[in-house]
Amino acid sequence: MFLNSFEHGNSLVFFKTTSSWLAMEKIKKTILWDTKLKQSNPVSTLTELPPLGMNANNIKEDYRRYFSYTLGRDKYCRSLHYSYSALVLTLRDRLLERSKKTRYAYHESKCKRTYYLSLEFLMGRMLSNAIFNLGITDEVFKGMQELGLILEEVSEAEHDAGLGNGGLGRLAACFLDSCATLQLPVMGYGIRYEYGMFRQYIENGEQVEEPDHWLRDGNPWELERPEYTCRVHFGGRTEFYRSDDGRMLARWVDTHDVLAVPYDIAIPGYGNGTVNTLRLWSSAATDEFDLGEFHAGSYPESIASKNAAECITMVLYPNDASENGKVLRLKQQYFLASASLQDVICHWVQIHGNDFSKFAEKNCFQMNDTHPTIATAELMRLLMDEYRLEWDAAWNITRHVMSYTNHTLLPEALEKWPVRMFQELLPRLLEIIYEINAHFVSEVARRWPGDIERQRRMSIIEDGHDSYVRMAHLAIVCSFSVNGVAALHTRLLTEGLFRDFYEMWPEKFNNKTNGVTPRRWLASANPGLGRLITEKIGNGWITDLSQLHLLKEFADDKEFCLRWREIKQQNKKRLAAFVKADCDIDIDSSVMFDVQVKRIHEYKRQLLNILHVIHLYDRVKRGDVANWTPRFVLFGGKAAPGYAMAKTIIKLINNVADVINDDPKINEFLKVVFLPNYRVTAMEIIASGTDLSEQISTAGKEASGTGNMKFMMNGALTIGTLDGANIEIREAVGDENFFLFGMTAEEVAELRKNYDPNAIIRADEDLLHVMQLLTSGHFNQFEYKIFDAIIRSLTSPGDPWMTIADFRSYVNAQKRVAEAYHDQEKWTKMSILNTASSGKFSTDRTISEYNNDIWKMSPVPV
Repeated sequence: MFLNSFEHGNSLVFFKTTSSWLAMEKIKKTILWDTKLKQSNPVSTLTELPPLGMNANNIKEDYRRYFSYTLGRDKYCRSLHYSYSALVLTLRDRLLERSKKTRYAYHESKCKRTYYLSLEFLMGRMLSNAIFNLGITDEVFKGMQELGLILEEVSEAEHDAGLGNGGLGRLAACFLDSCATLQLPVMGYGIRYEYGMFRQYIENGEQVEEPDHWLRDGNPWELERPEYTCRVHFGGRTEFYRSDDGRMLARWVDTHDVLAVPYDIAIPGYGNGTVNTLRLWSSAATDEFDLGEFHAGSYPESIASKNAAECITMVLYPNDASENGKVLRLKQQYFLASASLQDVICHWVQIHGNDFSKFAEKNCFQMNDTHPTIATAELMRLLMDEYRLEWDAAWNITRHVMSYTNHTLLPEALEKWPVRMFQELLPRLLEIIYEINAHFVSEVARRWPGDIERQRRMSIIEDGHDSYVRMAHLAIVCSFSVNGVAALHTRLLTEGLFRDFYEMWPEKFNNKTNGVTPRRWLASANPGLGRLITEKIGNGWITDLSQLHLLKEFADDKEFCLRWREIKQQNKKRLAAFVKADCDIDIDSSVMFDVQVKRIHEYKRQLLNILHVIHLYDRVKRGDVANWTPRFVLFGGKAAPGYAMAKTIIKLINNVADVINDDPKINEFLKVVFLPNYRVTAMEIIASGTDLSEQISTAGKEASGTGNMKFMMNGALTIGTLDGANIEIREAVGDENFFLFGMTAEEVAELRKNYDPNAIIRADEDLLHVMQLLTSGHFNQFEYKIFDAIIRSLTSPGDPWMTIADFRSYVNAQKRVAEAYHDQEKWTKMSILNTASSGKFSTDRTISEYNNDIWKMSPVPV
């Protein structure tokens, strides 16, 4: 099984036959050199340098050196890309300096560590965040100014890091920020996608996807770490053999291997010297190409294996509507899990040899949704096949180190993979999963004798004409902790989706309400408001958001309210300019800014919002404009490439917007815009300029939501259902400062039994007018029947989102919104109270709860 080995301390380090001799020698030299340094001098004069300066002159001089020598530019270069790159390299040096000290502190303290496994990390732009967390905003601004550069313009040269889709990925990024700020030894693991979430354009009202090659100019933040490259196996077969001591062991042979090459990104905590690491894996072929094929003239065939390997990390979220898309998605998930676990275990073996007796005591893996849950079976494989632990020992470790966060209440979103696909791609993993399931189903049978139906429901393997591996079930069975992300979400999980598992292991389940980082989403994204808050209550809120409650005493202070309104007005002007640049539509910043930006999905009910917009349009056309509140309605978000209904919703929004915006008689009352290519950078501008936040999902469908928290933190008022974290937001700010509408989750379930949307339409004159405009083709006069699918969905008794049922309640709530906005003094007070009540929704609080209840680590000061 092993080709070679060498002594490391009191242990033997083994190398598999699949590793090349050269790779073995490189790793061997790395380990031995590290060991030699540790034994001779923990702070070697060979590698340690004097601390880097943090004042404007130091930054300016380092910038000039990078610009001139590393990047080879001169005084004739006018490209902001090189100015941006030079500044990033200047800051990266300072981050790496602190990253090294952080690693030393973790190593010397022998602390427990947590590894956050996520297929998405939606980092956004990193420059302003790094400057802010390092505490050198004024110094960098001054240094750039002395060089004749404007920091804001340099920042605009940065591409959004395309490593995520929406809330899941942005949450992961916020978590890393809070872990570093709380000085917790947490390392993130993800994939370095060559092409991120697609770039969205709108042509003739329709979404057009273009590749988002965010790495086309390189990524100066990252540091390639080829010495930690590892191999990931696919295909092949299992071979059983007896060891020297007579044990039956397994090995995975005849595999098609892919290299996982790590790239590290520094994650700075706020003002504390801690810099943690996000390690992203890029796939590469084991051999560049087949030289024999090349010389024989078969050029495509000669590089086929290279292309196949690199394809794994090419695109975030391949369209899995096809079989090839599903295969690639499963490959991505296993690639992330295997590379990350190998990396952690390699680090453990360097220090502890093959002694895993305290591995569970010192390590924890947090799986962000079902995507990385194959890590549970992979850990079993590594421990048993590579390090020869018995099944019971490997299982005892696995079930004490794995923890699982669920992010969805939609059964169709819980991933499951065909057994035949597993058999072809991951045969050894499938054997382990079947063995785990056999033990588990036996345990269920002992607990509920004779309950075959329960065993069928809970089984990891879903039997049928085509058998499937249920990844959420695998995660729950193998984890010691399972958490939801909002109080309602967790309750509905335990009462519905995972009820059987909750009845078996109630102690496993817990809630961790999501949050967002106040550093990016208030202090950095809304600097004017941040300065005003600091002026009144000090800057402690930046790391302890609960201190925002002190703002409540200023809610009736007229001078403070006036300044609050002035800042909001400036932010709205900035947002209006952003919309003008992207959409060429002029927006009056004095009107109410009504915003819904998020992934386009039927359960998020952008349809309900556009029905209300059509209702407002109808009122204006009928002359019903007494005491009117002018409003600008902004939509934004991407539809998955294979999600036809979501794309049709985008088309409807744009068609309605065209009709409204092209009618001069409507414009003084209403304007509508669909902002293309919604992204983190856009949200930083949008959140601070929003008056009304639309959080209108069908009750019982949204797990949590984090956009609602960003808007609330920036003083927007929420119109929303009792869904996800809306419930906790309303509890925090009070019902009088929240515009509630719609059915509860329980009422939705009850009405579903006898739902008749057509009867509701006939009984509501306003809704009847709206549906007549839709069905008559008023918004698609030259595009025959293109919205018929939407009309059928809205009027179907089987509509799971029950949009029509909530229409009247929503319209009434919007009337209350319009009335409240007329009284700007009252609105400003409500805005202040929303910000003042947002303290709970910081990821610092969320991460503290994860650590106290699940990870159980001690902060490590640097």
